[in-house]
Amino acid sequence: MTDVEATKAKRRIGLSIHFLTATGALAGFIALQAVVDGRIRTALIWLIVCQVLDGVDGPIARKLDVGFHAPGFDGHVLDLVVDYVTCVVVPTVLLVHLRLVEHRFTMFIAGLILISSALWFARIDQETTDTWFNGFPAMWNIVVPSFVLLGTSPRNVAIICILFSFSQLTTIKFPHIVRVKCMRRTTYFVTSIYFVAFIFLSAQYPKSSLRLREIIFVAPTYLAVIVIWRTWFAHKKFFGLSIFDDATMARP
Repeated sequence: MTDVEATKAKRRIGLSIHFLTATGALAGFIALQAVVDGRIRTALIWLIVCQVLDGVDGPIARKLDVGFHAPGFDGHVLDLVVDYVTCVVVPTVLLVHLRLVEHRFTMFIAGLILISSALWFARIDQETTDTWFNGFPAMWNIVVPSFVLLGTSPRNVAIICILFSFSQLTTIKFPHIVRVKCMRRTTYFVTSIYFVAFIFLSAQYPKSSLRLREIIFVAPTYLAVIVIWRTWFAHKKFFGLSIFDDATMARP
């Protein structure tokens, strides 16, 4: 293969990765239509498909240096556009459709989620130097389905939504599950267990397993601990462990 042919091949691969990212919008639309049709189990499963697509395209794009080989498209902007649909709009419609909060507060909560998330996606300081997110990273595609699967009370749904929405405009540190290197193995292990339980509960909806519902709480508890650690006690070591990736202390 000549250099010209190799360059063309890499460009085609780069464009295919952009296309893979864009298919997330289609998966999100299918999930949205399922919500409108009242096929909640189908909607939950398609939201999982969206999560998988969002989780694999980034690492592949970085490994293949897609930004260099297919520069005609901005992969970061494309990812943000798709994520706003799949991580914010569809879950918000799910929240409204299933009346997860009291009717009188529905539009307030929905509007708060949509506006705070739009502002978060527009932040120029989304990430720290050690790839932690500043503010809650609009993972409503996890939060809202969790409300559905766990049967969370309307009052608690409203409180959690308000807290997360306001946290999107703060510098509270949330981990990028794929990119943060610190405690990566533990994070992968905990989130993998969570994801498996999440998939099974979604596939069984509206039935549920008490054991799986208990497992669901493990990952949020673990994430809450490391969020508090990284945000307010970042320079402290616990059990000899540092929350930073290496000995060099990252800036906020």
